[in-house]
Amino acid sequence: MTKENAIKLFQDQRVRVHWNNDNEKWYFSIVDVIGLLTNSVNPNAYWRKLKERLKKEGNETVTNCHGLKMMAADGKMRMTDIADTEQLLRLIQSIPSPNAEPFKVWLAKVGYERIEETEDPELAFDRAMETYLKKGYSKNWINQRLKSIEVRKELTDEWESRGVKKGSEYAILTDEITKAWAGFTTKEYKKFKNLKKENLRDNMTNLELVLNMLAEATI
Repeated sequence: MTKENAIKLFQDQRVRVHWNNDNEKWYFSIVDVIGLLTNSVNPNAYWRKLKERLKKEGNETVTNCHGLKMMAADGKMRMTDIADTEQLLRLIQSIPSPNAEPFKVWLAKVGYERIEETEDPELAFDRAMETYLKKGYSKNWINQRLKSIEVRKELTDEWESRGVKKGSEYAILTDEITKAWAGFTTKEYKKFKNLKKENLRDNMTNLELVLNMLAEATI
């Protein structure tokens, strides 16, 4: 199970979803997901009890979840608790349901693979190559993409050594680099390509990847 497959289930009509364009995240109705995974006759009551238990355990995911008005079954906009992808996957680990087991197995597999990659970073490139091939990319494009990852890593390592903070400062510098060769900020470029959560570089042509690499390598 890939992350795309894991989340695709929750973009089914039975689960209300919301795309936040500002932070580029999908948000999911928690009670809808609970109803789907547990077949509970009262998902709201199930969520209340689960939330209470997790709060007592000091679970930060529950604390960080917030509400949003979504269309209810009666056709009215009502507040409901929502979670982003990361929060949702963490909550699923706390749901004792056979329907949740495939997600738990997938999460355990991903965690194990990340530990392996820490011990042997070359595995990350091998898995990336395999993933891109399954998605139908050409070997020539994949080689360019993997090279772009290497160049990006060298650049961010340099930023880190100079005290640049990850997150907003990385985003600002990346925007400046992108504007230098493409005339767009990252967010503008994604909008131009009609992308949402998809990775911008995974949707670049060979030429775009090369231009981006040249810009990052000459900073």
